[in-house]
Amino acid sequence: MSTRPIRIGNCSGFYGDRLAAAREMVDGGDIDVLSGDYLAELTMLILAKAQAKDPAAGYAKTFLMQIEDVLGTCLQRGIRIVANAGGLNPAGLAAAIRTVAQMQGLDARVAHVEGDDLRGELSAIIPPVTGKPVSANAYLGGWGIAKALGAGADVVVTGRVTDASLVVGPAAWWHGWTATDWDPLAGAVVAGHVIECGPQATGGNYAFLDEITDRRYPGFPIAEVAADGSSVITKHDGTGGLVSVGTVTAQLLYEIADPAYLGPDVTAHFDTIALTQEAENRVRISGVRGSAPPPTLKVALNDAGGYRNTMTLVLTGLDVEAKAAHAEALLFDVLGGRDRFAETDVRLLRFDSPDAPSNERATAHLRVTVKDPDPRKVGRAFSNATMELALGGYAGFHTTTPPTAESAYGVYRPAAVARGSVTQTVVLPDGTRRAIPDPPTSDEVMRAAPRSPEVSCAPVGVTRAVPLGRVCGARSGDKGGNANIGLWTRTDEAYAWLRCFLDVERVRALLGPEAADLPIDVFELPNLRALNVVGHGILGEGVASSTRPDPQAKGLGEYLRSRVVEVPEGLLG
Repeated sequence: MSTRPIRIGNCSGFYGDRLAAAREMVDGGDIDVLSGDYLAELTMLILAKAQAKDPAAGYAKTFLMQIEDVLGTCLQRGIRIVANAGGLNPAGLAAAIRTVAQMQGLDARVAHVEGDDLRGELSAIIPPVTGKPVSANAYLGGWGIAKALGAGADVVVTGRVTDASLVVGPAAWWHGWTATDWDPLAGAVVAGHVIECGPQATGGNYAFLDEITDRRYPGFPIAEVAADGSSVITKHDGTGGLVSVGTVTAQLLYEIADPAYLGPDVTAHFDTIALTQEAENRVRISGVRGSAPPPTLKVALNDAGGYRNTMTLVLTGLDVEAKAAHAEALLFDVLGGRDRFAETDVRLLRFDSPDAPSNERATAHLRVTVKDPDPRKVGRAFSNATMELALGGYAGFHTTTPPTAESAYGVYRPAAVARGSVTQTVVLPDGTRRAIPDPPTSDEVMRAAPRSPEVSCAPVGVTRAVPLGRVCGARSGDKGGNANIGLWTRTDEAYAWLRCFLDVERVRALLGPEAADLPIDVFELPNLRALNVVGHGILGEGVASSTRPDPQAKGLGEYLRSRVVEVPEGLLG
């Protein structure tokens, strides 16, 4: 047990992130743990496809490349390495790391955590599983990681633990927490949530670009987690980007729903978080309250959905809508009708403007997607048919790509499993297997209700029509088929107006037709001067299946900020 905060540096926010980040984090200054998040719902599907071709695969190979680069330095300096890069094969990744160590003449103690993969036992999943999913993973917590570090592991790799567990586990080991230290554990969850997406906490994807004066690629974030669970978010000196209350707030709002953030180890109450700018590029997180976790674990299922193909037709100049309607009718006539496919999606994407000053600004796209269990229907038979319009269709016909082949897609399904049906197991460096006991749980989690439509609001006075983003920032993303948009303001006055202005019906109107008939929740986080909007079902059956041009809703928040609304002049400066 140590009295000083543990310094945990992140080097990856997704599978495919900046390879050099591990070396930059290790060389940039002192850290105690090098962590990396490699798994997302889509990633599990990608790894399942790789494992289907090669049973020895199923883990993030880019992490192994980073290990080859930094393992020796980390061993020399006593830096522990913790990552969820094991994916569907943490034992295989652990073995590959041992091989790397042997080839480099290093003595590395490697442990791994397993038990999340439920493909061999689907009967306990709620609701009951039909068919045979290509991946089925429970979200485990950080205690397996803590156990491995306590046993002297230099490297710990896991399967599907929660992203925040990569901070919770090391912090619990370092400070000697127990399973019922709810507040410290919740604080570590919050710190983990902030750094899990790498440079999104240090100025990446940040709405207020003018605040970032150092426009170099952002340095990856570091969480300094204290014994009471409070933390400081920072980055190495001399790196690009910015750590501010704004950048940390943006990441706190990323891909959440109810402020009662349910986890396998603790429920962290995001409406208790307090942020303070402690110094330049140092933001303190304090006051986080925790309570017992729920009696079930989240499960992510990925099914093989079938096959899909998309062709994009370019429309130029005059009569765009008429040309699109003509092209759509001709194409499906050539193909033998819409009923030939299990699903079709046709979108007219308007980028054109009248009397455009250049050719490209006079164009729109007709994006046609077809799906079917039969790959032959949606393969070249579909894409080749679009080319039959080249000489017999509308004036100016061309496409953005040549005819393409079909591709397989997956369908995401959220589920749950009783804790007693899952055994988190840590395999220690000496091969000993240890089961991790479950923490105490509660059926009565204090959930926050979406905001009431009956909110008393003061008169706003004189207003001006401006984009909503002149008053608030936003960050958006996907959680399965749902889209989340977190919006925050920089002043109490702006938040007081925003919480009154942005009710469910206003959100629905601003998001447009795709949100017209979908359930929408708006949660309040006054401690962050923020609202969190959850649009249920906007992404259909998840990113791998979605036919939206932005299937992960990454730009949805910026779209909402671009909408012109009436804002009180007193808020505009």
